[in-house]
This record gives sequence, C-alpha cells and structure tokens, in this order.
Amino acid sequence: MGARAVVSTVVALGLVAAGAYVADGFARSSAEEQAAAVVTQQLDVQGTPQVRIDGFPFLPQLFARSLDDVHATADGVTLEGIAATDVTLDATDVSLDAPYRVGGVRLEATVPTSSVQQVVGARVDMDLAVDGDLLRATGELFGIPLTAGLVPRVADGRLLVDVQDVTLGAGTLRLEELPGDVAERLVGIEVPLEGLPAGIVLEQAVVVPDGVRFTATGADVVLEQLP
Repeated sequence: MGARAVVSTVVALGLVAAGAYVADGFARSSAEEQAAAVVTQQLDVQGTPQVRIDGFPFLPQLFARSLDDVHATADGVTLEGIAATDVTLDATDVSLDAPYRVGGVRLEATVPTSSVQQVVGARVDMDLAVDGDLLRATGELFGIPLTAGLVPRVADGRLLVDVQDVTLGAGTLRLEELPGDVAERLVGIEVPLEGLPAGIVLEQAVVVPDGVRFTATGADVVLEQLP
C-alpha cells in the first residue's frame, strides 16, 4: 500500500470515528433532554433541571435500553406545598423500556429555614433560625423570653422536629416543666414531604446553614408514566 493510500485510509477512519463521536454526543444530549422532562414530570421542579448521563461511549447504553448513571440537579422542588432547594438526584440502572424501572435512586434537597418556620409557626408562635447543628426557636411565654433547641429526625419515612433543650428566662427547663400544652406542641412537629415519587423514602435529615438537608432513597423504583 502506497503512502497516498495509507493517508486516505487514516483520513477515512478519522472521519468515521469523528462521525461516531458526534452521533454518540447527539444521542446523549437527546437522552439528557428527555431525562430532564421525566424529572419535571415526576417532581414539581422549579425551573429546568440539569441532567448528565455518565459513561462513554453512550450508544451501547442506548442499544441496551438501560442507562448506567444519571445525575440531575435543580434549583428547587415543591413537595406538597413545602419548598425545598438545592436538589440533587442520582439514579442508576435506568430502564428505557416499560415498566421503566430505576435500580437505585438517591435524592437530596434542603428545606430552607423559612419553610420549616411555616410548619413550626403553625404549632407555636416562635421564630426559627439555624444555631450550629440544631434549629433555635425563640419567642415569649407569659412575657418571659423562651428559646428551644430543635433537632430534625426521620421516623417511618416522616421528617419530624423535636425539642432538645428549653430555656425560659435565665433558667434551663425540662420539657415536662413547661406550663400548659407548650411541651406537647414542641414535640414531634412534622414537616410534611408528601410529594416524593412512590418508592422513594426519607432516610435521614441534618441541619445545614440554610435549613434542613434531607436524603431520600429508593430501590427498584417504577416510574408511574413517561411523557
């Protein structure tokens, strides 16, 4: 084979490879747009979610009708009236054919302090702010300054907020020492997060500078429908 033939062959192979790369990128981009539409359908998302599908080349995943790793982010999501921000979603083994199963899902989002305040305020007339690794509620009881340290926890897939410490005036009290039904109103305050897709359950919650960061997970989740 002459030099000219070798050069022609190399150029041809290069064009084929470039074409395959472009086709792979186009298919991935199209799939990411479709995945964003699915995320929007399954969750009440604010704005357009950003989706990234990992793995190269992508076309073998498309031919296998299963995506290995899908990552999505969104500015916000509303769960039955409760606003959450800084949403991240990681999904593995995402089927592209009915019944559209997802092998594993991990969803994280932050319930801002203002959203928790809405719920707490319906139970007790107190302001809420982040104080280190807990939430600090402040108000008055019979004209005396009252503060309570609140800690989030997850029980049976529900996000609850409980009192850790109480200060009335200059003294520290046990919860049962509070008068009236104040103690009852400060225990087991539920922050309703009812808008999660079926099969995705709350696992944990921690206080972060912006509010309460929760994690929800699911395995072998079946999406109700696709667009």
